[in-house]
Parts: sequence; structure tokens; C-alpha cells
Amino acid sequence: MARLRLGVLISGRGSNLQSIIDACAAPGFPAEVALVLSNVPGVFGLDRAAKAGIPCTVVNHKDYADRPSFEAVVDAVLCEAGVQLVCLAGFMRLLTEGFVSRWHDRLINIHPALLPAFPGLHTHERALAAGVRFAGCTVHFVRSGTDDGPIIVQAAVPVLDGDTPDALAARILEQEHRIYPHAIRLFAEGRIRVSDGRVHVAGARPCTGALVNPPL
Repeated sequence: MARLRLGVLISGRGSNLQSIIDACAAPGFPAEVALVLSNVPGVFGLDRAAKAGIPCTVVNHKDYADRPSFEAVVDAVLCEAGVQLVCLAGFMRLLTEGFVSRWHDRLINIHPALLPAFPGLHTHERALAAGVRFAGCTVHFVRSGTDDGPIIVQAAVPVLDGDTPDALAARILEQEHRIYPHAIRLFAEGRIRVSDGRVHVAGARPCTGALVNPPL
């Protein structure tokens, strides 16, 4: 059976890209990275792709007069590579409604917060300032709003006494590396259905029990 062809869009070091590359290298994983595209030249994520033998390219947004013209080139490159699912992995450009519509339900993102809480930037600082007892990360389908769209997978971690934004970010990043490949697998296996703004996962085991912080 043909593997799902992924296009991974990055702007930096490519930490989540590496987790996807590693997952795709495992026997039986139902997807492969067909293309890595960065809007920033020279970032470490491109080195990761090259080391793994994955085709990579740069479409520098600074070379284009506006977002639609930039996105038209990105779209053409993705289509030429036969990409079936676009994965945003630290891609630091807002996408227009036109691009999002063209890739409707074939465009996913990972965000370092438990959406819909704390969309946008500085999520860890904001979570700590709000005094939440749990934080985490979310993989979701992309819609035109910032960090908006049907939620596919989430992972939660406890916020610890004395946490700093960096310490919390590191614990959440470990979970990002787990749930992004998991979401891709669910999509590639055809187990995801979007209805009325919610994601339904066929065959998912029920999640039982509760986390309490501080513990009982």
C-alpha cells in the first residue's frame, strides 16, 4: 500500500520535523516525508532533512510582495512533490484563508498549548502567569484563525512548583514529539473524520482515569 506523502513546512531548527522523520523511518509507518520546505534560508531543519536524504527547498517569503504570491509558490512546490498532507512544524508564517481553503482538512499544525487556551505566541509564559495546573500541546487541522481548527490529539503535562517557561517548554516538547507522529498515523490510516468542527477517531480506545495536580 502506498505511503501517505507529507510536506513539512519549517522556519527553524526542525525539532518536530525530526520526530516525524524518525517515525517515518520505522517499519510499517504509513507515511513518508516527500518534501521539507522552509521560508527561511540556512536553518538547521534543512540540515536534518538533507541528512535523512529528504528533498528540501527554500521559498523565502522576503522575495515576494505579499502573502498570496508567496503562498502560490509554496502551493505549486507542494503539488509538484505530490504532497497529500501538509504538516506545519514551527512554520512561523500566518497563512491566508485562500491557502488554508486549498488544503482544507489536509493541513495540520502543532501548537504548544492545550487549545483553545493560549493560542498565539509566548504560550508557556502565559500559562504560568495564569496559574494553570496543567499545560500541554495540540495537533489540529488548520483553519483561517490563529491556532484554530478541529483538534486531533492533545497531551497534557502538570505544571510544577517553581517551573520556568523553559522548563515547562522542555517537558511539553517531549510530548509534541510523541503526538505529532501519532496524529499523522491516524490520518494516514484513514481513521480521522471531521464533522461539525470536531474530529472523530475510528477505533480509538477510551481514555479513562483522571489527572489531578496537586495529587490527592
